Parts: sequence; C-alpha cells; structure tokens
Amino acid sequence: MIPYGKQDINQQDIDAVIDVLKSDYLTQGPQVPLFEKTINEIVKANYSVAVNSATSALHIACLALGVGKEDVVWTSPITFVASANCVLYCGASIDFVDIDAATYNLSTVALEKKLKQAALENNLPKVIIPVHLAGQSCDMQKIHQLSLQYGFNIIEDASHAIGATYQDAPIGNCQYSDITVFSFHPVKIVTTAEGGIATTNSSELAQKMQLLRSHGITRDDSLMTDESHGDWYYQQLELGFNYRMSELHAALGISQLKRLEKFVENREAKATLYNKKLAKLPITLPYQSGSTQSSWHLYVIRLQLDKINKTHQAIFNGLREAGILVNLHYIPVHLQPYYQKLGFKINDFPIAEQYYKEAISIPLFAQLSESEQNYIIQTLEQLLS
Repeated sequence: MIPYGKQDINQQDIDAVIDVLKSDYLTQGPQVPLFEKTINEIVKANYSVAVNSATSALHIACLALGVGKEDVVWTSPITFVASANCVLYCGASIDFVDIDAATYNLSTVALEKKLKQAALENNLPKVIIPVHLAGQSCDMQKIHQLSLQYGFNIIEDASHAIGATYQDAPIGNCQYSDITVFSFHPVKIVTTAEGGIATTNSSELAQKMQLLRSHGITRDDSLMTDESHGDWYYQQLELGFNYRMSELHAALGISQLKRLEKFVENREAKATLYNKKLAKLPITLPYQSGSTQSSWHLYVIRLQLDKINKTHQAIFNGLREAGILVNLHYIPVHLQPYYQKLGFKINDFPIAEQYYKEAISIPLFAQLSESEQNYIIQTLEQLLS
C-alpha cells in the first residue's frame, strides 16, 4: 500500500527523543523554547508559541486577537474543519469566501466583493483566516491591503506550508499578517508527532498566546497584579487551556527541522516528475503562482470529467483498489452536517463545490520512490484511458 502521506523518522530523530526521556524534563523544560527559537530563525519571525496541535494554535490565535461572541470570522471552505471550528470555540460566527479556480486558495476577488457588501451591511469580519492549501501561499499582499482598507486582522493558516515562501520570503514571517499557524502532524512536511505553533511579530500577541496555552497562568512578576508571595507563587490572569507542547514532541521537531530544506526539495522534485509525466492525461495539474514557492505538502489533481468515461468515485476507488491510498483534501466545510445546521447550504460556494467533485490528492512524501511514482502514474493512465 502506498499512503498519500507519511512521516520520515531517522535515527537522529529517535536519539533526540530518547535523550529527552533520559533527561530531567518531559514537559516544561528547555526543548520547547529551543524549538520555538529554531522556528523563529527559519521563518524570520520575532516570536513563536508552541502548542499541542495546530487546532490549539488557531484557537489561541483567535482569542489573542479578541475574537468573541459579537464577531464574525471568514475563512476558506476548502480546508480542514479546524480552520473554522477555532472560531466557533470563541463563541463567534463563521463565514466563508469561495476559492480561486486556479490555486484553490481563498479568492481575493471574491473576498473584495464580499467585503464591499459587508461594509454596506455593517457586518465586516474581525479576522480573515486565509489557508495556504497544499503548501502554496495565498495572495497575502492583496489580503493585507484589504485588511488596511476594511480593518480586519489576519491569521495565516499555514498548516501545510512550513518551508514554503511568498515573494521570496519564508511563510511565517508575518509580514502580511498578525499571526501564522503551522501544523506538525505526521503527514505534514516535518512532524512533532502531534503539535503546532503560532508565529507573530507582536510581543503583546505572543504574551497572550503564552498565557492561553497554559491555563492562563504566569510566574512572571512583571505580569502579576500584586506582589509575589514567594518562589512558589503564580497567578491565573486569563481563562486558558492545557495546550502545552511536551519536551518529547519539541525534541522530535528540532531534529526534523534540520532536514526541512531537504524535505521540501525532495517533494518539489517528486512534484516535478508528476508534472512531466501526467501532463498529457485528462487531468488538471496543480497551478503555481509566480510569487510563491510551495512546500508541496499535497499534490492535488483535478479530473477533467467531460473527457473521461468514468466517475470521480470510480477513479478514486480504482486507485485505492490498486494499493494507492489516495485522499481528498477537502470536503467543503460548509457542506458538513454541523455547518449545514448553522444555515450553510449547497451552492453557497460553487467554485469550492466544483473543486470537490473533481479533486484527488495522490501520494507525495519523502520516502516515495521513483518506481512507486511510476506505478501511480501508470495506474492513472490505465484508469483514465
């Protein structure tokens, strides 16, 4: 069986975790701050706040920006549900902006149109969460320009995009956003087993997120409301959560990040091979904007169903029956039963829905061999012939 994604763990990674197991700290030790420092250096951000998942990072990012009951937040319908759920955790309302037909990222044309209407209705969003699908950045400069015009904050959901660049600068530097969130789930570019991180250039936002990830508790005298009672003393300043990352996860992440550049180069080489050998098939290959350099978390093809005598499901099932564990990223969030209960319905975001009817994520990961890639290509050729 060939999975669509898989972690790459070497002996250096294993040794890093074992070293922590032998140390004095399994949690709240030196590895998490070192992991945060390493991320800062890679993405050129001032601050990082490591947590136990990207979902947790999205949640505390929303809270740090003051998202609450009277607010609305917009994101893309083509994403994992966490990009929207994090807003609902804050008691706010969620809405979506349809995707760009070429990049599958949030459409800035649709966004601008929706903002103009929202301004007329006095219902502008507090935050926009653009999602860098498959590792390719959204048009962040345009989104930032719109934020200055309409007064919203920006959280980049870069769960797919560690190691990617936008305008020749690393995603995560927050040049065009308040906060950027990365995921380190096992199928991502690098893994901490489970984990996420939020980067920012704001000391105030970083401080808020640091409090929120650990029960809202601080031992920092400068943040306390009155004088310390002694070395044991701490204060709870916010209603926070137990979202901390462990030392084990951080150590694995530090080790993995040493190979980040190689991981991305490896994925790009595999994507290039796909591009070359799939070019003549009745499928649409991933489009890459000139201002971006994707980290190639996913390789998404779209079936040109008007040129194929089989259904989307038949091609998907045929690949799986051949031992190729393809996937689909993603079911539009607004079509999920929970979100339909909130009032969303079919045809609300037609470009996203059309994408869903045609998309398949084929395998792309570090250990994928050329012979396995050729088998995937040959199987697609047979199914589509």
